[in-house]
Amino acid sequence: MLLAGDIGGTKTKLAIFSEDKGPRDPLVEETFRSKDYPSLEAIARTFLDQIDMEIDRASFGVAGPVINNRVEVTNLPWTVDAENMRQALELSSVQVLNDLASTANGVLLLEPDELHTLQEGKRDPTGSIAVVAPGTGLGEAFLTYDQDDGRYRPHASEGGHTDFGPMTPRQIQLLRYLWARHEHVSYELVCSGIGIPNLYEYYRSGGYAEEPAWLAEGLAEAEDPTPVIASAALDDGRDCELCRLTLNTFVSILGAEAGNLALKVMATGGVFLAGGIPPHILPALEQERFLEAFHSKGRHMDLMARVPVHVVLKPEVALMGVARYGLEL
Repeated sequence: MLLAGDIGGTKTKLAIFSEDKGPRDPLVEETFRSKDYPSLEAIARTFLDQIDMEIDRASFGVAGPVINNRVEVTNLPWTVDAENMRQALELSSVQVLNDLASTANGVLLLEPDELHTLQEGKRDPTGSIAVVAPGTGLGEAFLTYDQDDGRYRPHASEGGHTDFGPMTPRQIQLLRYLWARHEHVSYELVCSGIGIPNLYEYYRSGGYAEEPAWLAEGLAEAEDPTPVIASAALDDGRDCELCRLTLNTFVSILGAEAGNLALKVMATGGVFLAGGIPPHILPALEQERFLEAFHSKGRHMDLMARVPVHVVLKPEVALMGVARYGLEL
């Protein structure tokens, strides 16, 4: 029996899996607000105290760079150390995997109806696969095909923290705006749940559009401004140019960065947009600007037009991936 967890800056999902049922069918599952707990161990103890099952091992997908089975969690004041967790929970083994490597592993288990295709392309059945996941932060990973055993292998990345590269004069001004406020301007600062409020404030403070009173009130009451801004941008019943500018810029930057990763790993096997944001902004992603930015790679525009691009609709993809990893050890 395996305890598996998908640990993010906003939510932590824990579940129990068995070898018989496999990684798509948890026996029990629960979601916790990460910031309500002082550590992953505290959440795991709370979860295990609620169930009556013999657990012998665990695997956790954690947001952050995993080195020697230990990780300082991105966007949370936690450290997850596999050996400490093993001793604390009295298990035979604990494995820690980067959360995006977990997501990449889970992409291989998805059914066609769990994907929304933005570009059909022409998939190379053994080509590398790229995963870009804007959620609380911006996660990136990729898979490469192992010719020896005919399987894909996931690889972690911290590509979301690379330097933001503007593509338009307005984005150059955005970069200058953020440079004045941050020591390092990464893609995560403009292409994630953290980034959307930065884009919004850039347009609001720059006078590009007025902030409606109803929106200002909603933002003042919201714990997280990102879903408020995104929903207002997609609401045809209310006119919010400020939110539309914000979301359009987000979509363009996401398209450009997804294309960057596709080029870097030669993702002829496809690009998958995972994370919490893409499924909620499908109408914006289906507009021309996403693929325009994705294709805009100079002499390699034709190559980019052949790369399949999908949005992952199944929220449990990372949990499935880390469960698959743990069950196969």
